Amino acid sequence: MNTTADLLRELDNTDRRTRALIEDLDDAQLAVPYEPGINPPIWELGHAAFFSEYFLLRELGNPDPRMPGHDEIWDSFQIQHRNRWQAGIVPDKQTTLDYYGRVMDEVRERLRAREPEPREHYLCRYAVCHQNLHIESMIWCRQTLGYSRPSFALEPPAAGGEVASEDVSVPGGRYPIGMPAGSADFATTDFSFDNERPGFDAEVAPFEISKTLVSNGEFLAFVEDSGYESVAAWSYQGRDWLRDENAKHPLYWRRDQGGEWQVRCFDEWIELPLSAPALHLSYWEAEAFCNWAGRRLPTEIEWEAAARGQEGRRYPWGDTMDADRVDMDGGRLGRGAVDGLANGASPAGCLQMLGTAWEWTSDQFLPYDGFAVDMYPFMSTLQFGDHKTTRGGSCATSSCVIRNTYRQAYLPGRRDAFTGFRTCVR
Repeated sequence: MNTTADLLRELDNTDRRTRALIEDLDDAQLAVPYEPGINPPIWELGHAAFFSEYFLLRELGNPDPRMPGHDEIWDSFQIQHRNRWQAGIVPDKQTTLDYYGRVMDEVRERLRAREPEPREHYLCRYAVCHQNLHIESMIWCRQTLGYSRPSFALEPPAAGGEVASEDVSVPGGRYPIGMPAGSADFATTDFSFDNERPGFDAEVAPFEISKTLVSNGEFLAFVEDSGYESVAAWSYQGRDWLRDENAKHPLYWRRDQGGEWQVRCFDEWIELPLSAPALHLSYWEAEAFCNWAGRRLPTEIEWEAAARGQEGRRYPWGDTMDADRVDMDGGRLGRGAVDGLANGASPAGCLQMLGTAWEWTSDQFLPYDGFAVDMYPFMSTLQFGDHKTTRGGSCATSSCVIRNTYRQAYLPGRRDAFTGFRTCVR
């Protein structure tokens, strides 16, 4: 999104995908029951519009609200999470769509009227990226609720047999980590979020990491070896989570009447595809698998070193995004084999380091030395300390947002998002 044409194109794509996630849901589906891990789709839509209005349109032009009296409803830091479900507080579908459409049209008009100044370009890019973060959460909302997969999803690939796991070696040395401190400057096209800055060089010891994400077939071996009942595999906090969740297997797995494993993918129960990645796993499940397998999770610096190489690539394959090399944008939805998409390999030979699954690392989510908050002060700060760092994006992440340096954070017990992992040799 370095040019105005890029911004307009991505704004149109973002608008199309956002509407597609709302418009095919009827009133009963939009009246979703309270779930702590999701937001109601209508609130998501209004919040996305409010963010663009507040941080872009009001900041640069008319400060008057486009929907008077609703700032406290659409602002995620004014309305309590549970209140987003309250009848009579959030407007109806058509009212919210009208508000959303007015905001999107006003942003387009600004961009088409003249070449934006660097600050305006930056704020518009930030707003588009923010909206794409909510596209991902709207996709996993549909998975949580058992709704149909997004209309823009591709036909799922045929299930394959189990994939043999192998390791690749990452040489020791100095590796660039994060984005330059100046990548938040309005005059630069090197966009990033505050938690990626300021970048630094890290000395990394040589290590070996799995070429692929842990597959369903590999995780099934842990399940069938009584992994969820093995006290030795679980840490103290992991056992607390296991007891609270009463988990016996991954969230969306079940046995059919014949005793065969199935997994729910949106509104479909399908035969467990052994070659596909194990998804919707908590940090504690990933940690327990590693303990059972005699492996470990990578640190986030190791993960970035394996993804970027010592030359510091922006993406595993180079410095230009190529969405055909990744499972992103709600297309394949994590149904492909873990050894697929070989043309997206990293310098070390790791596959699918971007897209497919957010990958748990062993690190707490903490700021880099010299951290400074962004224009949006809550982008990262609320997650520091008690969240775990995940890397790489998922099948539901938008390719216009991601890069090797991008950092995401989830509470370690969460497993509704598209989270998975790969392992390292101890």
